Amino acid sequence: MAGMRIHRLGGPGARAVAVLLMLLAGPLAPRAAGAQGLGWGNPLRQLLRRDTAGLGRVLAHPAAYRVQILYTRIRRDARGRAHFRRYGYRLRPREYFYPASTVKLPTAALALARLRALGPQVPGLTADSPMLTDSAFAGQTRVLRDSSSASGRPTVANYVRKALLVSDNDAYNRLYELVGPGALQAGLRQLGLRRTRIAGRLAVGDVPPGTRHTNPVSFYADTAARRLLYHQPAAYWPGPGPHWHLRGTAIGQAHVVGTAVVPGPLDLSQKNVFPLRDQQWVLRAVLFPETLPARRRLALAPADYGLLRTAMGEAPAASPHPRYDAAHYPATYAKFLLGGGGQAALPPGVQVFNKIGQSYGFLIDNAYVTDAAQGVEFLLSAVVYVNADGVLNDDRYEYDAIGFPFLRELGRRVYEAECRRKRP
Repeated sequence: MAGMRIHRLGGPGARAVAVLLMLLAGPLAPRAAGAQGLGWGNPLRQLLRRDTAGLGRVLAHPAAYRVQILYTRIRRDARGRAHFRRYGYRLRPREYFYPASTVKLPTAALALARLRALGPQVPGLTADSPMLTDSAFAGQTRVLRDSSSASGRPTVANYVRKALLVSDNDAYNRLYELVGPGALQAGLRQLGLRRTRIAGRLAVGDVPPGTRHTNPVSFYADTAARRLLYHQPAAYWPGPGPHWHLRGTAIGQAHVVGTAVVPGPLDLSQKNVFPLRDQQWVLRAVLFPETLPARRRLALAPADYGLLRTAMGEAPAASPHPRYDAAHYPATYAKFLLGGGGQAALPPGVQVFNKIGQSYGFLIDNAYVTDAAQGVEFLLSAVVYVNADGVLNDDRYEYDAIGFPFLRELGRRVYEAECRRKRP
């Protein structure tokens, strides 16, 4: 029971008191209540049942749209410490959805942890050290320069900013190659994420055995790349990948390969897995590390947390390096909840720290929303699937017509309810 310990008492009267205490404690944690969607006293249910304009089309057929929502209220105690109460809608950890770019946040965090672990044996190595990537296996590519970086050379810091500011795929791939699939899985387990699997690059057709091979990487002390700091050779991870019995990993009625439409669903059973609960746990690990047990925290320094948080919250056009044109990357380009993926501005005073995903008809946003003037802060994570024709890889998804408006309205509803909510 979230936030409450119930002591064992003897006798019928004591059992009645225990039952009363359980009822007063509020809704069950999502693990217990999520299978049926909404528990007793769930404020998320009340929000979704109100005026259905903007939400009703999706919520009338939640299974078809594969909707899942996790809403976490945050309460601050007298010392300013954050306490969390979670509420779920259709939280089903065994119902698969493709996590797309949401895997970039844990990968970026673990890449910074990788550098931090190397620090004692490699003096001078930082996230701004020039990082040159070579190739050593079929399909791998080299990266020696990066025009978006202040130095003109690739760096872990610049890759992190690109991966989180505008969800750059190549930046994520380079961080994946630095950490490697084996260390990624070990890092996820250390965080307590037993149902998450990150096992491949994005948008390059990465399949086994290529997913298990990582490129050689070298770090330098100078932008001329003459003074080597550290060399990480090419590697192969032979370990068994985590496997779970998930439902719905074969998606659609047909899929496009090249220019041909192939009848039958697309099998995503070997792709990345990142359930909504795990996504929000990573968000807490980055934004509220002090609320997690010490053994479940990321091994990061304050500067690392600052880099991640800035990249998650900054508008792309506000970034000095890499630079982005506001016409092509509006302030809410990577804000689906409240912002609708560039469709709307955030309410005045609102900041959103988040990571989105968009692929195969799935839209996901994993966000922390705060408004200091209103005293509002909450976590909201959601996924919706919009693919009316049932064909994957045809780039004909209802993102703009259904998906973005749904997530924008969902974020607005929760934010306005939080503004109305009385706080101690």
